[in-house]
Amino acid sequence: MKTKFYFTAILFLGFFTAVNAQAQNQECMTNLSIYVEHAKVKNYDAAYTPWKMVYDNCPDINRANFLYGERILKDKIKKSSGAEKDGFITDLMTLYDNSLKYFPAKTKKADVIIDKVMLKYDNKMADDAEIYENLGQAMKEDRDNFKNPKALYLYFSSLVDLHKAGKKDLQEVFDVYDDVTAKVEEEITIRTNRIAKLLPKEEAGTLTSKEKKILKADNTNSESFGKIAGSIDSKLGPLADCENLIPLYEKSFDANKGNVEWVKRAVGLMFQKECTDDPMFQKLFEAQLALDPSADAYVYGGTLKMKNGDSSGALADFDKALSLETDNIKKSKIAYKVAVINKRKGSKSTARKYAQKAIDANSANGRAYLLIANLYATSANDCGTDTFSKRAIYWKAADLARKAGRVDPSLSGTANKSAASYSAKAPSKQDIFTSGKAGQVIKFNCWVGGSVTVPSI
Repeated sequence: MKTKFYFTAILFLGFFTAVNAQAQNQECMTNLSIYVEHAKVKNYDAAYTPWKMVYDNCPDINRANFLYGERILKDKIKKSSGAEKDGFITDLMTLYDNSLKYFPAKTKKADVIIDKVMLKYDNKMADDAEIYENLGQAMKEDRDNFKNPKALYLYFSSLVDLHKAGKKDLQEVFDVYDDVTAKVEEEITIRTNRIAKLLPKEEAGTLTSKEKKILKADNTNSESFGKIAGSIDSKLGPLADCENLIPLYEKSFDANKGNVEWVKRAVGLMFQKECTDDPMFQKLFEAQLALDPSADAYVYGGTLKMKNGDSSGALADFDKALSLETDNIKKSKIAYKVAVINKRKGSKSTARKYAQKAIDANSANGRAYLLIANLYATSANDCGTDTFSKRAIYWKAADLARKAGRVDPSLSGTANKSAASYSAKAPSKQDIFTSGKAGQVIKFNCWVGGSVTVPSI
């Protein structure tokens, strides 16, 4: 009899629990519907109470708990102060952690870490050491999903400030600089590749609505990464001057000369910062050539030959570098480097040749377009018979500068400034009217070649 009573009680308790859970679930669904409607119209005050009920009792019922919950709590943080504000900040930090706990397949670890760091940073609740450590964790553990431009800058900036405070050594600054700039380049490349495929469709007016959104987002994000790249270089500033690089690498060379990654980074940074006249560059180049006779090594070898007056040997090395590289993006970067070297030496025609090779390998290489534009602009006095025809070349330069910004929005700021500067130097509407050359074709009988059509007025 007693056994039967216990069995009946257990059944009743199980039934009661199931009914209670079903009722609670229904209540959660009702409140979910209520807060979502409020949140959609940004009435976050009205959304808070029903959202809190659902989030506390049924956190995994719908991902909206976290997507809208973030907006609701950010609004609370914005409108509060003191201890109340701190409480909402703590709630949002916990929400970020729980989003990974309850929806791991749809939540990226890097995003969670970055969101928490940025929340603390924006509210002045984290020092440089904490920022650097946590963002470093995101880079190490989920690098592919580290796509926040501001966080990338903050990661590097906090390290530089720690170095200035005597808490981090200079080598670590350079190592992280290489890693961060490589990440920025990767993100820009992903976007410019998509842009390059969509631009012909945009010009033809055949973009779908989805493609228009993708193109708009890629343009915006590429521009953001471009600005961050400039900020990162500015933050590094004089730390990477030859006066700092050379003694550091002299001191560290013997211990690292067998470390191919260290050698490649060192010679690459010295090349980038134009420290190629120092014997240390030659030493590093020879070390890389022995460890990894890759395309880049031949670029550096060609640079040294060029400095020693061996132009033909330098060009042979440059061409060897291009022939070794099979990846078109890397080949484009190599060709651009070679173009820069020849531009510095005053070999404009050769510089354009390699800049064009860079474009042929990667049509989204905006820097190559900018380089050619600059070559044309600095040749104005050599490419005309009178003032009007000499200044006409600025139209050609301006067109290339604008194209640089179109194919690579990360350069849009620099490209737009260059285009505006070149356009200002070209003949004005008044000049065109006075000359009577509107619509005429002006040929360039110099190394530039080609022609330009005078705009109609």
